[in-house]
Amino acid sequence: MTTNKLRALITGITGQDGQCLTKLLLSKGYEVHGFARRGSSVKLPVQGLHFGDLTDPAALRFALNESDPHEVYNLGAQSHVKASFVEPEYTFSATARPIITVLEWAREHRNVAMPRKIYHASSSEMFGDSLPPQDEETPFRPRSPYAIAKVAAHQSVRLWREAYGVFAVAGILFNHEEPGLRPPAFVTRKISLGVARIFANHSNELVLGNLEAKRDWGLASDFVKAQWLMRQQDEPRDYVIATGEAHTVREFVEFAFLTARNATGRNLQWEDYVRLDKRFERPAEVPFLLGDSTRAR
Repeated sequence: MTTNKLRALITGITGQDGQCLTKLLLSKGYEVHGFARRGSSVKLPVQGLHFGDLTDPAALRFALNESDPHEVYNLGAQSHVKASFVEPEYTFSATARPIITVLEWAREHRNVAMPRKIYHASSSEMFGDSLPPQDEETPFRPRSPYAIAKVAAHQSVRLWREAYGVFAVAGILFNHEEPGLRPPAFVTRKISLGVARIFANHSNELVLGNLEAKRDWGLASDFVKAQWLMRQQDEPRDYVIATGEAHTVREFVEFAFLTARNATGRNLQWEDYVRLDKRFERPAEVPFLLGDSTRAR
């Protein structure tokens, strides 16, 4: 590598946060590389796209060596909570294992002139049913295979930082969305697409699970700015990133219908179209996630 630009490698570059972060880093003059599954594509002008699976440490290490990044943003994971109950082994392998490869690579490079800095995306799901509001000192009580894998990865970041002096930080991100970037399997996108179809007369129902789950939702493009800022601090620390305001899924549905009514003039009520199905509930629900991001502010 001969460029004088700062280089960044993003795992999970094709996901919601990966796309938002790529756009941010390019605006700051970074040379951006991505690690993604074979066949993936990125519309933004990245320097290199390195292919492999998160469960393949050799492929990830090859991407690290090829891109030789100053900063690594580990965003990749099997991130669908409900799916993690169906595929717990794959979820753990794809979510907890990759950060070990990244941390070991950073440890091997920690004495070079410019030490490598690592950001890892942790999740508010780690808190499980701990009482809100949740901050960096709140105990983890994971209630899904996904959350268990995220706890393992989060604790790995802390251990490599304390044992080896690796500059590694974890952002404990509460729920966040970016318009048009979530796949339909996520409840927020399922609701927005479902309501649009109902108002366009393409569907007559929206099937959901638990309407009373309460979440702290923010904007992904704001959250990736926080991810970048965490990497710029003099000392590595973990931070909760959240808005401090929570809403139920029911409120999300109500607002989606209100927005569609205002846009179309059609007086459709959500109660006439939403149907509950226990198949869409989790085996172990997380009732209330509300972040306290005082440290980050």
